Amino acid sequence: MPIQYCDKLASFFLKKVSLMTYTINQHGQPVGIALPDWIGAGHPGHSSMTGCYAQLVAIDPQIHCKDLFEAYREDVSGKIWTYNSLEPFQTEEGLADWMKTAQGVDAQPYFVILDRETGKASGIASFMRIRPELGVIEIGGITFAPRLQRTRVATEAIYLMMRRAIEELGYRRVEWKCDALNAPSRAAAERFGFSYEGLFEQAMVYKGRSRDTAWYSLLDKDWGAVEQGFKVWLDPDNFDEAGQQLQKLADLIATARA
Repeated sequence: MPIQYCDKLASFFLKKVSLMTYTINQHGQPVGIALPDWIGAGHPGHSSMTGCYAQLVAIDPQIHCKDLFEAYREDVSGKIWTYNSLEPFQTEEGLADWMKTAQGVDAQPYFVILDRETGKASGIASFMRIRPELGVIEIGGITFAPRLQRTRVATEAIYLMMRRAIEELGYRRVEWKCDALNAPSRAAAERFGFSYEGLFEQAMVYKGRSRDTAWYSLLDKDWGAVEQGFKVWLDPDNFDEAGQQLQKLADLIATARA
């Protein structure tokens, strides 16, 4: 391949790397920006996260199993489990057994989501694929009961996890992944300010079927605008007397980014 053509091709690809900051090394090659002070991020652990509407506490079958099982039973059709690696829990004992296996696992700290007004548990979420040395972490393992979905409690719970990862622990990148056919999860990722990065075809086999995985991410440099959107949305003044939102979260984040 002619050298002149190679140079043009390299120039083309560098222009296509949108907003990426790079430097040129001693060989004339583009390399990522240096991070001489990078020491890694912290492990999320199992400590509680508390907001105005939601509280996330370490999963405990003795404390949370009964409420959580009753909340999940509201999903009579079982559709909340379609894109979940878990199967529907048929008994409270079955849920308790699973909770025992998940309790205290550092590789994937699970949290129960409590409504602060009622004190009831109605969902779970976790940190996973935790790479402190790389500054990368994923929010996943999410199963919300019907009563929790599309509520201030649910939205604040995810916000608290994002804030812990970026502000408190110093992660540079928070990921969100889901079955590409899971439209509600994809919509949630975009509503929460995550950016779509691409489709990984045939990335997994689960429940006897093939899964293409949609990847989303939130970078620390974008957190300021995203957090501003969350704060305005979560403010009590953003809701009418019936509890309906006055401004959409996605619109608020888009305005803050602009």
